[in-house]
Amino acid sequence: MSFDFDHEIDRKPTHSFKWDKYKGQDILPMWVADTEFSPPQVVLDAIIERTQHGPLGYTLPYESLNKTTVKWIKDQHGWDIKPEWLVWNPGVVPAFNIACKAFCEEGDRILVQTPNYPPMLKAPELNKCELVRVPSLLADGRYYLDLDALAKQAADPKTKLFLFCNPMNPCGSVLTEQELQKIADICAANNVVICSDEIHCDLVLNENTPHIPMPTIKGAEDNSFSLMAASKTFNIAGLGVSFSVIPNSKLRNAFRNAAMGIVPWAQVLGLVATEAAFAQGHAWHSALIEYLLSNQAYLYNEINALKGLSMVKADATFLAWIDCSGLGLDDVQAFWENAGIGPSPGRDFGEPQFARINFGCPRSHLEEAITRLKKAILALG
Repeated sequence: MSFDFDHEIDRKPTHSFKWDKYKGQDILPMWVADTEFSPPQVVLDAIIERTQHGPLGYTLPYESLNKTTVKWIKDQHGWDIKPEWLVWNPGVVPAFNIACKAFCEEGDRILVQTPNYPPMLKAPELNKCELVRVPSLLADGRYYLDLDALAKQAADPKTKLFLFCNPMNPCGSVLTEQELQKIADICAANNVVICSDEIHCDLVLNENTPHIPMPTIKGAEDNSFSLMAASKTFNIAGLGVSFSVIPNSKLRNAFRNAAMGIVPWAQVLGLVATEAAFAQGHAWHSALIEYLLSNQAYLYNEINALKGLSMVKADATFLAWIDCSGLGLDDVQAFWENAGIGPSPGRDFGEPQFARINFGCPRSHLEEAITRLKKAILALG
């Protein structure tokens, strides 16, 4: 089967969050992490069929959805989970905020791997806890977690929770089994619960770095859980569905109780779309990975050929984390926007000399962005 990821879709009339940010301006939006691709036709057909049926009332997750999700996780990641481990949520961001409520009290310390996307950095403060940053370091063209810093911070008795992304957002690294084992050992020794945001786990681009779910690591079975979704992979984030995989019943019950009366159910069309994507979206998914690999290679070569910019080829995601410190600018975001490109501001991730570019788009968008970027750099002299 062939899929046309080169096709440009005009999202301006649809109140797109990404496109509305620069409404009326000649700025190409390449920021928030949704792609420019239509979901597989099988997903759209499932949504149409469900809406044509009529009533869209309260709908709980159902057996065929759970079975399909269990099979997808087994097929993609080799993880045998039980349906009862699944807790359906309206999104990953609500899920890790639920985790803060479930496992922390006011004034506790929450460790967060950095740089990280703004909602995760904001979660401790929203839940009246202290944000403690655990940095990621760059060596040999790869970002990795500072495990010594993690061990030091986890030892504080007020530390109750570790939030991190695997694959990393924005750095794009997929953590190795050895790295995950060290995280598991540190957190188990210090009674720290691990909440692993794995929303990009189905977007691994480097075949040598397979995704390993955190709870599959020895010693992490009872104090960790994974947050996953079809939303990034199949571009259905607007349908409001994710799922948490929580093997330990005590953690699972605490998580569910923390959400009661505050967090709404996962949405009916999101459930339908997720089931269709996981059941019938395999060919589309494989084609998407190939297209993203090509886009990443193009962007990597072009960015690293430009004076003042550097980019690491990430293991996963459709996001490029670009170091702009070589430009010697005080306001990196203003430079990009003046060039006619709208990245996610590095300062929002804790790194003001960086920019995050979304390459989940037709190649023509990337080519236009590079043309604009070259012109802007030339103007700097």
